[in-house]
Amino acid sequence: MQIATTFEGLLEEASASNLYQKLVLQLNKDFLLANIDLDFHEGILPSSLKLILHETVYKLIQEKFTDYLNLLYIIDVSESAVKSLDGNDTLRLSEDVSFLILKREWQKVWFRHKYS
Repeated sequence: MQIATTFEGLLEEASASNLYQKLVLQLNKDFLLANIDLDFHEGILPSSLKLILHETVYKLIQEKFTDYLNLLYIIDVSESAVKSLDGNDTLRLSEDVSFLILKREWQKVWFRHKYS
């Protein structure tokens, strides 16, 4: 499995594989498990998904840090990957973490599709 290195590449890969909708559903499922009130519409545009996800992660870091950590745990984002990010700029950090979240969710969807 070759994982894209950018938001756009990952979303294009999901769309090309006809798994974009499943990616959105997986995000909804994990945000619900983390008790975070965010529900993406199944037909959301990739650009809107990126923007809303980034915005939500930024607000969680700023206002509800415990919920942010819980979300990362539930999604199973690599702790070492998060620790390797530069935490000096919260806006940049939230963008990078949003990509890590999306990348991990894509791995779940891709593996489930490939091996089911």
